[in-house]
Amino acid sequence: MKHTMLKSLAIAGLAVGLAGAAHAQEKKNVTIAVSIPAATHGWTGGAVYHAEEAAKRLQQTHPGLKVIVKTSPDGASQANALDDLMAQKIDALVVLPFNSDELTNPVREVKKRGTFITVVDRGLKDASIQDIYVAGNNPEFGRVAGKYFADTLKQGNVVVLRGIPTVIDDERVTNFEKALEGSGVKVIDKQYANWNRDDAFRVMQDYLSKHPKIDAVWASDDDMALGVLEAIRQAKREDIKFVLGGAGMKEMVKRVMDGDKMIPVNVSYPPALVATAMNVTAAHFYGNAPARGTYVLNAELITKDNAKNYYFPDSPF
Repeated sequence: MKHTMLKSLAIAGLAVGLAGAAHAQEKKNVTIAVSIPAATHGWTGGAVYHAEEAAKRLQQTHPGLKVIVKTSPDGASQANALDDLMAQKIDALVVLPFNSDELTNPVREVKKRGTFITVVDRGLKDASIQDIYVAGNNPEFGRVAGKYFADTLKQGNVVVLRGIPTVIDDERVTNFEKALEGSGVKVIDKQYANWNRDDAFRVMQDYLSKHPKIDAVWASDDDMALGVLEAIRQAKREDIKFVLGGAGMKEMVKRVMDGDKMIPVNVSYPPALVATAMNVTAAHFYGNAPARGTYVLNAELITKDNAKNYYFPDSPF
């Protein structure tokens, strides 16, 4: 089942929404704050888009519901934004942390006010703070990529571009490297590039100057993959067989569909999961039963054979 729990949960959330509309006269007043990173790269741009669209739908469905969507350009700004949101007497917080370290204590302070907490994607250092956790399958995201490297290359030298220091980045990289164990594929370098195209370009330039032979690159994100590809193009390096990003950016999925040898596959990780997190949080207040738990979306290997199922040309990402 492609979307397992999250797909079912999204449908359930919408069903609760429709039921709530039928009983709109109750007008239960609830304020949900949504704190997410600003559109610093394609994936977060998609997350912002889906959050804003979900806010509109949920407020139309539930007359007493107010949804506040707040974006922040960095961890410190997001921590400050949480202080501002607390002053508005929110009932629930849906938070996609900019990073795990800076946001754990600020979210804990929100929780102490009795606020219902839904954490999305980038987990906190203390999981006990959250009532709900909604994310892609990050260990599987790394494992699927690593298995592709082991199966396709058999042996060779690869470099890795990490994201931002977070729980999910640790999960991805750890499981990528586990999947390589026993193969002839060796990670010769790994650095953070902050899920950012320009940073990835600079990191890849460094890799290219340091390493005379690189067989493939795990960029671990489609925005970073674009920066990597540009650095390779400018350096006119021909030793690199392929680059694997991840998250299903429509440009990358189209390249997979078209048989681009440098982008043979991708790994799914949709930004729309923030909308599902909002649906579930609303369902906690407007449904007949409280919502609690962890909900995970599978990571799928996107190949030329199935890429059409993941290609959405009208998507912002």
